[in-house]
Amino acid sequence: MMSFGSVTGERVPVADIVSEYTPEVERVLAYGYRAVHRAADDVGLTDLSEDAARRALEESGTDPADLDLLVLAITDIPEYLYWDPAAELQARLGAHRAEAVLISQGCLGGITGFDTLAGRFATHPDYRRSLFVGANRTCETYWNRMATHSLLFSDGAAATVAGRGHDRFRWLASEVITDGRYADFFLMEQGGEALPFAPGDESPKARDAWDMMEFFDYDSDRFEAFIDLMNDRVREVVARACKRAGVDPGDLARVVLLNDNRQSLTALAERLDVPVDRTNLDFSLEHGHFGAADHLLTLPHHIASGDLRDGDLVALAGMGRGMHWGCTVVRC
Repeated sequence: MMSFGSVTGERVPVADIVSEYTPEVERVLAYGYRAVHRAADDVGLTDLSEDAARRALEESGTDPADLDLLVLAITDIPEYLYWDPAAELQARLGAHRAEAVLISQGCLGGITGFDTLAGRFATHPDYRRSLFVGANRTCETYWNRMATHSLLFSDGAAATVAGRGHDRFRWLASEVITDGRYADFFLMEQGGEALPFAPGDESPKARDAWDMMEFFDYDSDRFEAFIDLMNDRVREVVARACKRAGVDPGDLARVVLLNDNRQSLTALAERLDVPVDRTNLDFSLEHGHFGAADHLLTLPHHIASGDLRDGDLVALAGMGRGMHWGCTVVRC
């Protein structure tokens, strides 16, 4: 990775706005988030992506016309259905030579996108420079940013320019575990081919984390066992990625996870046997969850803060709808 660029919506303290989203104020405040970022009504996912991309391109001195590959990872739905925001971004930037790839695997796209870059570089020897963007713009008509999950969603985008043979922030390996038994946890039941929108319909809502309990017959013990499984699979996928990279998990200088709440991140750090201060906990609570942009936002923060030095190993890990668990190992 040669450069980074990012943009976020307006920072707003959680305590000031939580009652706009849910009457369960105390429950949401207990997650520990101090603020979230909300984009203006007229700012879309592709607008955020373009802004972040231009900043990364400028920092690296890259002309968009010289890009060979553009990868866009998104969490929520883009501005339109039946539409490719990666292709739109390619056109806006003037990157007309670049192959455009869209990744839509929720929060995990900010991890698997690195493997997409590495794979294209491996199979296309003529590709020299690529752009990777992760973005989230919460569609509040369908998705309550403070009540749909125990993560509080923020709007923003982050980008990196990657060059073949560049000697800093090198991708070493990626691994993914998929378990499709849980694919129906996260979906919007209306609007697809199974149940199209119809005139007069009320605005549908995406399924939320609390609907997951139905899958487990509202058995709290089974649900807790699933939470255990989720954390175990993050640990497993980190170990797999480190093995593929030929490094020891104990040599990781930092593990960057999804920008989750305090309890979840602390529990996951314990499962990974990593001190919580070597994760992104503080950044997460200060800014909220940016979906597929989390890792591309957090990694440069740790670099700029001096948390990472030349040669340090970093694991970018997490999970996403599908369900998938993934990890990418990077050497600074």
